[in-house]
Amino acid sequence: MAVPKLRFKEFDENWKEVTLKNCITSIDSGWSPQCESYPANSSEWGVLKTTSVDWSGFNSSFNKKLPLELTPRKEIEVKPLDILVTRAGPTERVGVVSVVPHSVRSKLMISDKLIRLKSNEENNPLFLGISLSSVKCQNQLQSKTSGLAKSQTNISQKILGEVLLKLPSKEEQTKIASFLSAVDEKISQLTKKHELLSQYKQGMMQKLFSQQIRFKADDGSEFGEWEEVKFSDIFNFHQTNSYSRALLAEHGEIMNIHYGDIHTKFSMLFDVTKEPVPFLNDEVDTSKITNEQFLKVGDLVIADASEDYKDIGKAIEVISLNNQKVVAGLHTYIARPVKLFALGFCGYMMQTFPVREQIKKLATGISVLGISKTNLGKLELKVPFLEEQTKIANFLSAIDQKIEVVAQQIEQAKQWKKGLLQQMFV
Repeated sequence: MAVPKLRFKEFDENWKEVTLKNCITSIDSGWSPQCESYPANSSEWGVLKTTSVDWSGFNSSFNKKLPLELTPRKEIEVKPLDILVTRAGPTERVGVVSVVPHSVRSKLMISDKLIRLKSNEENNPLFLGISLSSVKCQNQLQSKTSGLAKSQTNISQKILGEVLLKLPSKEEQTKIASFLSAVDEKISQLTKKHELLSQYKQGMMQKLFSQQIRFKADDGSEFGEWEEVKFSDIFNFHQTNSYSRALLAEHGEIMNIHYGDIHTKFSMLFDVTKEPVPFLNDEVDTSKITNEQFLKVGDLVIADASEDYKDIGKAIEVISLNNQKVVAGLHTYIARPVKLFALGFCGYMMQTFPVREQIKKLATGISVLGISKTNLGKLELKVPFLEEQTKIANFLSAIDQKIEVVAQQIEQAKQWKKGLLQQMFV
């Protein structure tokens, strides 16, 4: 019997299996002329990039301005409730679905890497978009993609049109779509809150580390002037290892920080109890590891290599080890402070705009960037007294905690939605 596990009580009819092509009035793609490298403003014509279509929703800001000498094609201008599907790109970016909202701006055209569907009167476009996002439909699409490599695959309009869907009446479709849209709106609100908190944190970091805003001592007095130092004056480097991912495991005795995880996973304030850190496997002779190589609270672990400037020299500060033995691995440096700092202060300091700009200028390389210990040692830093460091670190840490709470709420909402999708669809 084709009915979902979770259902609004007023509906009891079986869902019917249909092909997508029988649920739409049209299917087409756009064009990809040579555009400007920047987006169009609201009065200009633009061509949507594939990144405008994302699982988190449609984002019209991802477009490129159409040159003035080219005539826009009004027939491929996106309209509210158009269903957009990514047609070409890396495997994970093919078959991504978004429905264009009612609030979409005018003068945006689809590119030839996007497929556009228009729902017929018998179906709800939001419901069709959600259905195409389901695991069953995505599995159908992924099994029929073509291409010589995972980095460049594609699907055709014909294949997309043959996707099998199970659909209820339009009334039930509309009720489900409305309910899930409310869930999406909640996720969107939380995401916006997360963005605003992150922006606030960045703004406050800029003001605090540039001394536009200064804390006062507990007795109300002014703190003294910040000391100008070089990185090499306040940190010593300690030996790391060069073990590859192949020598890491899920279980073991000694954890190992890989530079790639600094880029993509670990929080800037590194608490070993909250991070998915792999272990050295049994093939590694750990007897050769010296005590100085084990991380200590307050250490900075710095990634010395990256494919882009965004992550070169990215640092995390160890704030909790929970008696766990941890070492730093491939393409990392351990920078250990030679004097006492407020816990967390150095991690925040390494994130500031002036420090990041210095690191970018000191990095070397073309396809892969690197930064040496010698060049890191040249970083010019400004450091306040310990009490002011503590106030700065505590203030920023409190914001980070709020950001983390919202991030958890977003993840919980997404998991709840995922569960709903599994139970509300056939």
